[in-house]
Amino acid sequence: MKTPIYLDYNGTSPLDPEVIAAMRPFLEEEFGNPSSSHWFGIAPKKAVELSRHRVASLLNCDPQEIIFTSGGTESNNYALLGIAHAKRDKGNHIITSRIEHPAVLEVCRDLEKHGFDVTYLPVDEYGLVSPFLVEKAITPQTILLTIMHANNEVGSIQPIEEISPLARNRGITFHTDAAQTVGKIPAVVDVLGVDLLSVAGHKLYAPKGIGALYVRAGTEPRQLMFGSGQEKGRRPGTENVLEIVGLGKACEIAQRDLDVNASHLKKMRDLLHDGLRARIQHVRLNGHFDKRLPNTLNLSFKNVDSTRILEEIGLEVAVSAGAACHSDHITVSHVLEAMAVPLEWAKGTLRFSVGKFTTEAEIVRTIDIVSDTVKRLSHI
Repeated sequence: MKTPIYLDYNGTSPLDPEVIAAMRPFLEEEFGNPSSSHWFGIAPKKAVELSRHRVASLLNCDPQEIIFTSGGTESNNYALLGIAHAKRDKGNHIITSRIEHPAVLEVCRDLEKHGFDVTYLPVDEYGLVSPFLVEKAITPQTILLTIMHANNEVGSIQPIEEISPLARNRGITFHTDAAQTVGKIPAVVDVLGVDLLSVAGHKLYAPKGIGALYVRAGTEPRQLMFGSGQEKGRRPGTENVLEIVGLGKACEIAQRDLDVNASHLKKMRDLLHDGLRARIQHVRLNGHFDKRLPNTLNLSFKNVDSTRILEEIGLEVAVSAGAACHSDHITVSHVLEAMAVPLEWAKGTLRFSVGKFTTEAEIVRTIDIVSDTVKRLSHI
């Protein structure tokens, strides 16, 4: 049996061969603790700092503004919990959107249990947050604003640059979850105007279990972990040198190849979209047509269950569903629900996310497999 075509890059990405090569010495001979004062700690310490510079270069910030974490979830938790508790004496109001990743939404729900007031902003039919509604939601008690850079399901890119002045002019700390954008589109912190930005390594061809949090100089989230003084005391614990090196190399590659990769991603995405539209009568695009990640294609097939589609194509094409169909009910993703996608469309939603290793031959094959399956199921 052939290996299935992989079109779930928003879920995770394979490691880049250059990343594996950069990591190998730290899996083999360079095992030392970077905090050690002896010879064995020298190379690991230098590698950690080189990686910090590489991440900072991609985001165009000072290396000392980068904290290494275990991934996007920890970065989001640190940003939200750290700021909420650090600024608790100034207010208790937080603003976010209804389509955030659970690593943000679940933190907000927990903060509500501890006396914080959270406003969950709606989005329009394209999955976009309105800067007008952000401004309208701000109160004298607002201390934190967290809006994702781009949505992981539909790919819609939020107007972060328009929202950030609303926060900055009122002294409100602004965080963005950029797990899906770093390495795909520019994510320059000064252009975005954010105070904190979360990075997830496994979304940009680095290993799982490594991430980073950008913290603008002068922004001081409360410390959540305690121990030795690693990461300037902000994230104590012996550094995950192997994966930090992987993240650093992945960021260097992403910066080097950003334009070439973005062009390839868009070409593959649009080829897939055009091919499916030509073959299937009832297909709907979810997300903004233009203000969208170059690799993300979220499509709904009318009156077809996505779980049935996945059952049919699962051994040939790897994608993710936007709804789960059970015996007595249908569970639609919170993103599609917030976008008010009608149920007859939402229940047949698939997310295709291409990557830099995706080939045209794979896309052509996917068009055949998916279109044949959808047409067959729609007549059952």
